[in-house]
Amino acid sequence: MSVSSSQPNILIILADDHGWGDVSYQGGPNLRTPSIDRIANGGIQLSNFYANSSVCSPSRAALMTGRYPDRVGVPGVIRTHPENNWGYLDPTAVLLPTVLKRAEYHTSLIGKWHLGLDADSHPCHRGFHHFKGFLGDMMDDYLSHLRHGHNYMRLDTTEIHPEGHATDLFTDWSVEYIEDRTDREQPFFLYLAYNSPHTPIQPPDEWVERVREREPDASEERVRYVALVEHMDAGIGRVLDSLEATGQRDNTLVIYTSDNGGQMNVGATNGPYRGQKGDMYEGGIRVPACAMWPGHIDAGTTSDRVALLMDLFPTACEAAAAEFDHDIEGRSILPTLLGQPQDSDDRVLYWVRREGSPNFFGLTQQAVRKKDLKLLQNRPGEPLELFDMESDPHEAIDRITNEDERKTMISLLRTEIQKAGSVPWQRPNLDIT
Repeated sequence: MSVSSSQPNILIILADDHGWGDVSYQGGPNLRTPSIDRIANGGIQLSNFYANSSVCSPSRAALMTGRYPDRVGVPGVIRTHPENNWGYLDPTAVLLPTVLKRAEYHTSLIGKWHLGLDADSHPCHRGFHHFKGFLGDMMDDYLSHLRHGHNYMRLDTTEIHPEGHATDLFTDWSVEYIEDRTDREQPFFLYLAYNSPHTPIQPPDEWVERVREREPDASEERVRYVALVEHMDAGIGRVLDSLEATGQRDNTLVIYTSDNGGQMNVGATNGPYRGQKGDMYEGGIRVPACAMWPGHIDAGTTSDRVALLMDLFPTACEAAAAEFDHDIEGRSILPTLLGQPQDSDDRVLYWVRREGSPNFFGLTQQAVRKKDLKLLQNRPGEPLELFDMESDPHEAIDRITNEDERKTMISLLRTEIQKAGSVPWQRPNLDIT
């Protein structure tokens, strides 16, 4: 099946901290996600899909650039306080909306940015025609939309003060955008990035009551978390409905995924996988992912091909016939989505997170994988661990005593770390005194 000669609209929906096990199509307990299931069942489920890091900013940088995040200056979380900031998006990095804009797409970001607050990092200066959402890292309240007392909500570059739950606002604005693009010849790229289900776990009361009544045996913590996910899922359903109502569903490639695994101490689950958000174990980096494109992606299909967020950059570009000539680490998985044969990847896969908490001291956690072998150091100072992901996907049997495997994987990890050594990850002249 070949790509249509007409360029499709592209809608990438990214959730925040949505773990692999918290979608109902993968058996998530106490939980119903019919809208996400609608994408998964109407297209392809990607069972071996990964974020590029165990936390937000690096994964988002990878998605936007098609590169390992430390190659573009974002090894850790970009924060509002300079003394706890661990990334600066390389001003020379080419972002996905820039490439799509050159291919005559109208580009829009609605929702969470989290790749910098300064003017050079603003979405409208990095390829987006339109931005309506939140510049910062997280909201301290889904209703006030503030972070440390500051308002980071923007319409393009103008500060705005919208009223309502952030999830509802991002849904409303996406529906409005899709309706506005109806009957236009120019295709659109919409990057819809929800804050949900990131903390604070603050679902609307009516959603909490709905889940509590339906799931009386679930803990209160789980009920509230499920309510936040299901509230987001309902918003995704409205967005999908708007594509259908405006006649744009059949010419839109829709991709759903998350920036890292779920945070278990607030009620999330990561299925059978070890670890959670912030870990280099599978529970921290393996995420739900699915895609649909009627007439191109066969409904009800699955793939166990290993892929990462950074692969969505070249995938979207290939679908859009958008050309670029710079090097990236991401590789298009469009043939896989379309049910076409695609050579197995022998590439080295690499994950990184730099952090400043007492467990990190400004150092990194990292992992590297080639074929079935995965080497990781989950925290600075902790021992290296080595797993065979084919025979031991739950990472229960450490193979680090296998000398040949250990030496090979350590060499690969060292090489990947060296490649990022020349890329600054702090904003020039940043005052951290």
